[in-house]
Amino acid sequence: MRKFAFNPLVLAMAAAALPMSVYAQDNQSGDNTVEEVLVTGSFRDSLANAMNIKKNQNGFVDAIVASDIAEFPDNNLAESLQRISGVAIQRSGGEGRGITVRGLGPAFTTVRLNGMETMSTTGGTDSGVGNNRGRGFDFNTFSSDLFSSLTVHKTNSAEIQEGSLGATVDLKAAQPFDYDGFVFTASGQLGYNDLSEETDPGAAFLISNTFADGKFGALLSVAVSERSVKDEGYSTVRWSNQVTNRFKTVKGQTVGSGGTAGYTEAPANPNDFDIVNGWCKDVDNKPSTACVLQDANRPFAPRIPRYDSYTHEMERTGASLSFQFRPTDSTEISFDNLFAKFDATRQEVFMQGSLNPGTNLTTGSVLDYAIEDNTMKYASLTGVRLISENRFDEMSTDFSQNTLKLKQEFTDSFRMDAMYGQTKSDFANPIQNTLMMQAENQAFTYDYRNYSSPVLTFGAGAYDAASWKAGAVRQRPQSTVNESEALSVAFEYDVNDNLKLKFGADNKDFDFSTNQFVLGAGEGANGVVLASNPDFIQEYDSGLGDGRAWLIPNRSLIMDSYNLFEAAMVPNYGSTYEVGEETLGAYVQLDYNFEVGSVPVRGNIGVRDFETDQTSSGWINGNLASREYLTYEHTYSDTLPSFNLTVEPLSDFFIKAAYSEGISRAAPGSIVPTTTIAATGTTRTITTGNPELEPTKAKSYDLGAEWYFSEEGLLSITLFKKEIASFVTSARSSVIYTDTGLPVQAAINACAAAGQPTTTCNENVDWAVTVPTNTPGGDLEGYEISYQQPFTFLPGVFSNFGTILSYTSVESDIDYLDVNGNYIKTRPLTGLSDETSAATLYYENDTFSGRVSVVERSGYITSAVGTEGSPENGTNGTVNVDASFGYNINDNIKITLEALNLTDEVDDQWVGSEDNQRLSYYHNTGIQYNLGVQYKY
Repeated sequence: MRKFAFNPLVLAMAAAALPMSVYAQDNQSGDNTVEEVLVTGSFRDSLANAMNIKKNQNGFVDAIVASDIAEFPDNNLAESLQRISGVAIQRSGGEGRGITVRGLGPAFTTVRLNGMETMSTTGGTDSGVGNNRGRGFDFNTFSSDLFSSLTVHKTNSAEIQEGSLGATVDLKAAQPFDYDGFVFTASGQLGYNDLSEETDPGAAFLISNTFADGKFGALLSVAVSERSVKDEGYSTVRWSNQVTNRFKTVKGQTVGSGGTAGYTEAPANPNDFDIVNGWCKDVDNKPSTACVLQDANRPFAPRIPRYDSYTHEMERTGASLSFQFRPTDSTEISFDNLFAKFDATRQEVFMQGSLNPGTNLTTGSVLDYAIEDNTMKYASLTGVRLISENRFDEMSTDFSQNTLKLKQEFTDSFRMDAMYGQTKSDFANPIQNTLMMQAENQAFTYDYRNYSSPVLTFGAGAYDAASWKAGAVRQRPQSTVNESEALSVAFEYDVNDNLKLKFGADNKDFDFSTNQFVLGAGEGANGVVLASNPDFIQEYDSGLGDGRAWLIPNRSLIMDSYNLFEAAMVPNYGSTYEVGEETLGAYVQLDYNFEVGSVPVRGNIGVRDFETDQTSSGWINGNLASREYLTYEHTYSDTLPSFNLTVEPLSDFFIKAAYSEGISRAAPGSIVPTTTIAATGTTRTITTGNPELEPTKAKSYDLGAEWYFSEEGLLSITLFKKEIASFVTSARSSVIYTDTGLPVQAAINACAAAGQPTTTCNENVDWAVTVPTNTPGGDLEGYEISYQQPFTFLPGVFSNFGTILSYTSVESDIDYLDVNGNYIKTRPLTGLSDETSAATLYYENDTFSGRVSVVERSGYITSAVGTEGSPENGTNGTVNVDASFGYNINDNIKITLEALNLTDEVDDQWVGSEDNQRLSYYHNTGIQYNLGVQYKY
């Protein structure tokens, strides 16, 4: 991780803030109703409004509110969320993409836009999940300029639809009745990134008005932006202890070859037996021609050590259109349309050595090496294969949502809210094109002894076009579409001054589909001859390594010259499937608000019941003759109680408690019947999804105290625990083929293709079946502490400062199983950072505002069972520092300056163990500066 160093520009801006001073004053009622908040500065206004939302909710809630018209305090919604206690974000291309709440990842979080649950899907790098085929919401689809508030419900109540174990996040777009009469605001921004050295424009405007004495209102908000990001670093495509025995010689000694009897040659130095793979030793530690390979002593080596150079180009367009009509004092009709288009391209260029097992067996030689902690961190090699790779992705997300709402008061005590909505997220990746070329028998050295600054050195042949020949051609277009249609109706009846009865019903249709295609001729060279055109190889100046330009395949010219974009494509059947869900839910909830003696008590108690009819379809991916598209139906239901209690034993001091039961539905890819049936050698295997997979269910307990000790001052602590009933993992078992319900012909064809005799390979014998299944879960528990306060008690200039602090600690113990269902280990939940914290120091007066924020997230494991012999995979922690400054020229015009990612944090992924980390992926995206101007009328 890089050490933090203040940028001189930021120091200068911070110094400029010190001499400015004007007092700020605010006023807030001390009871449980939200009243007008009079705050001179916009950021403090935002904090005060968010604090009032938190104070008046029965459950545990945090919020971020736009302080003024189209003035959300952050450019990226996910970046805003990370300032909320317990929330951590995942980034893609230097931007926040998904969130984790209290240790539960994006798949466990539900997002509602304008009150309707929805999905948004984008694409990313392979190291960042790639095409989102899960249930997580991609926040980078939207510009924050479109929204007026963001609310995170960390506990459930019966009136909130089921589907979340982590949190329910509400995003609300602006509406005309939010404002008084005509308003207009416009902004422009110019960004600069110190790594890409590119400038990025952005603009937004909002216009709103009410007519007919406030009975009708219309609002239009539009935001557009561009961003160019350079994303560079190193990766290894995992480490393997099967790599280093795949060479002809090591330090001049010939590596033998043999079967189970061992290798026939051994080095002169017996001390090399334990560290040089491919040789062996006998029981006396002496050279022998009949000895066994020492697997236990095989060190790990990088499979594909490489430099990575990515270039992201992003264009984001969003619009919000809202009409509201209030024909009478008791009726309100709203129509809201939200549109977003996120277009992106990404070029990925790699210069790499191929050390995959078997690649360099006949020519490769290890001249020198260094081993530390059973890891070959350095090696000087000759006779190896080099690969130059040029990949290009063209991606787009088209998102649209329409909601129609009716609020009707039948009497002073009886009212109704009804909503109908449609939403669609259409992600397309029409070009995912990769060209590889390879150079055989080359010199190559890697050195990972300095974890954060590895050095790769390529021999002279890497820079000679004559060394290269075509390797692989890939074209993998794909798409993912999420569609929802929802109808809900909710009623409220005031039983008396202390009790309110709520009840309602909702129906949601959700449809998910995804596909991928590949070249029908396979992913080999496809007839490409690099020597036929000198322009098929081009230079690429990445700036990485020793500074020399790389030679890479001219991807677009080669594809066009050989008409490969027009080549026949076939489906990748394993990545082509559909899921449909229809859910009918109903709830009843009683809200209460009374006093016990002189102590105010409020809260709610309720129960939600739902039933989901699920349809999932996928391909049996056997031989072509037996390929079949299967559809399964599955129904599940549950009854989920909830309880929230708030007690105010002292004025502005609240004790809150909550209990609820909730569910989170499995990822679409786990519940489809996509099946691969294969026979290899003497093995018979079936790999399939599980259409009968049940949702993950958990019981949640929360207990907290909130002290609003002054106007805009808050100190809170919350204890939380989740008893998670199960997680989804893959399990393997032996099943007679006919008991699987799969077509018999698929087994017959698989046996025939493998040449296995029908006596031992048929539909009546056991096959090894690997399938996702619900396995034992575990407990998750932790606590959150939040503190915010303006320093109005300090004298002079210091009274204009204030701070926001939060800290979250989470622990979990999850039992992980192997593919046979046997216990392996107890480790934390994947994606869970045991510590997250955020700190903001702000300054504000009538003319100047500034804030600096620090957000820290500790490391976490991404896979409890690692790959290729590694114990586990993980990601190291980050410390992100951002700064924002504003200057009001007058009442209408404001100048802003932002500096994001001042620590130039890296995405640092590893394999191995926390005590012995081997670099997997290490990238940085630079520091981003934004200069903007805002106009308000």
